[in-house]
Amino acid sequence: MSMNRRFYRQLASLGSRRFASSVSPAATRPQKYLRRVGYFAVGLGAVWAGDNLFNASSIARNARTLWTCAAITLDYKLNFTQAKNDEIPELHQRVADRLYNLLTSNGGLYIKMGQAIGANAALLPKPIQAKFAKLFDDAPQVPYETILSVFTSEFGRPPSGPDGVFEVFEEQAVASASIAQVHRAKLWPEPGDTEEHWVAVKVQKPAVAKQMEWDLGAYRLVMWAFENLAFDLPVYFVVDFISEHLRRELDFVQEAASAQETARMVASEPRLSDSVYIPRVYPELSTKRVMTAEWIDGVRLSDREGIKRLTETGDRPLRGGIKAVMQTMVELFSAQMFSWGWVHCDPHPGNVIIRPHPRDPRRHQLVLLDHGLYVRLPETFRIQYAHLWKGLLAMDLKTVEKVTTEWGIGSPDLFASATLLRPVQFDRGEKSSEPAPWELTQYEQSVIMKEKLREFLTDTDKLPKELVFLGRNMRIVQGKRNNQALGSPVNRIRITGYWASRSLTDTPNLSLSERFREYWYHAVFRSVMFSLDAAFVWRQVTQWVRGKLGLKTENFEEQLERYMQGMAKNNFGIEVEASDMFAG
Repeated sequence: MSMNRRFYRQLASLGSRRFASSVSPAATRPQKYLRRVGYFAVGLGAVWAGDNLFNASSIARNARTLWTCAAITLDYKLNFTQAKNDEIPELHQRVADRLYNLLTSNGGLYIKMGQAIGANAALLPKPIQAKFAKLFDDAPQVPYETILSVFTSEFGRPPSGPDGVFEVFEEQAVASASIAQVHRAKLWPEPGDTEEHWVAVKVQKPAVAKQMEWDLGAYRLVMWAFENLAFDLPVYFVVDFISEHLRRELDFVQEAASAQETARMVASEPRLSDSVYIPRVYPELSTKRVMTAEWIDGVRLSDREGIKRLTETGDRPLRGGIKAVMQTMVELFSAQMFSWGWVHCDPHPGNVIIRPHPRDPRRHQLVLLDHGLYVRLPETFRIQYAHLWKGLLAMDLKTVEKVTTEWGIGSPDLFASATLLRPVQFDRGEKSSEPAPWELTQYEQSVIMKEKLREFLTDTDKLPKELVFLGRNMRIVQGKRNNQALGSPVNRIRITGYWASRSLTDTPNLSLSERFREYWYHAVFRSVMFSLDAAFVWRQVTQWVRGKLGLKTENFEEQLERYMQGMAKNNFGIEVEASDMFAG
């Protein structure tokens, strides 16, 4: 029996060796490749599932970013040539579509980064301007179950219920943006309370914190590649500054502290303390990912019909109308820039509420929301910026050139125009020998524009990074949903210049003679500004007359917008969109 077993085993072994020898290595190679492909697919699927489940799809988002960046870089390298001049508009459109799809697909911090880049979109090709104009900071709500998990993590209890943080917590959010959403809630009554206290509860979306460092790393890499590989323009120098402030925007404890600091500054300024209000913050009900503040009823500045009813057509319209409202708004942000050195950098009209004053319903009160993004101006820079504005309005070339040289800027005229948001040309008695932009091809215009921008930013190490956000602030206040949209009821440039000049008289540590000199200069400056006031009034009168005659009208800000478009066309050969960027 045992001999039979050994015989059969030997026979089977011999058969298997013969079968193996009969199969060629070439026949097993496809099977080996298929197995490897299968292992790779399984591994890739596992990484994707783990990234989606535990890492908020951060790896996938970054892969999408790098792929888009590589496609844009390669497209420009291959197609931005003199020989393909006629195809350059199509190239710009492809790039605009890719950038917009990337930012909107990834959402979250990508929206914030896109808005920071878009603050200077007027110097970008027209298709990119148009796409950035649609980049609004809104997003779908996350479900209540997700909000419940955030509260459990932050407070150890649910938002409402017998053991809840609040007596009432509305599960449906009243607003949802890229990094957080806001819910309405009611505080538990204190002993002896006879009034209900409603609050706005801002809750950070959990995915954002997981994605933050991945997103900022991708942003750093993309900006480096665009500067060194694709466009050869200085863009990387602002990466650290923007990244630092985006990190702060995700810290709601910091936001609560910023709101309280702004409230203290408003209270200390007699010209604003009664007409501006900052909602009370509840630090005991705020954490890094949840912030609770007083609920304010009113009309958002983005609601043009509501503002019109409040200031013009209602039963008891506010005294001073929209002019008084915009006067307060421009003065508030001028005080931030020139007096406090503490600037709210997201003043889009959705973050501004107008309400009848609680003590006098015939007067207005401006309520400023969303204190996540602030920039603190160094004292030296604040004084330089005030001198710059004063010099710009007085057409003092010497002062303007002094400040811009200290900042590493090589084109005072262009910088002056970008700062005032109106064309400025200093008369040096020079004549340009360059051909007019409309005489050049698309390719030649783009090359000259890049050269001028390099001349403009001669030393990015000297350039104050705060200008990135200050420019954004000025553009929003001026823009199509604020002063310009409301008919330019106030002379924004004069108000801003006045605060710049006056702030220099309050500079600390001045000697008596220095302070007297600043007051004298301020008095002279105000007399010079009379001509600007006269021009503004004349513009208002002529537009009123044209309106009565049924002729086309153009308000002050619209006229400046048109002049700026002409300046960009004549100097750079680029078409600047009259966009709604950052309207919110």
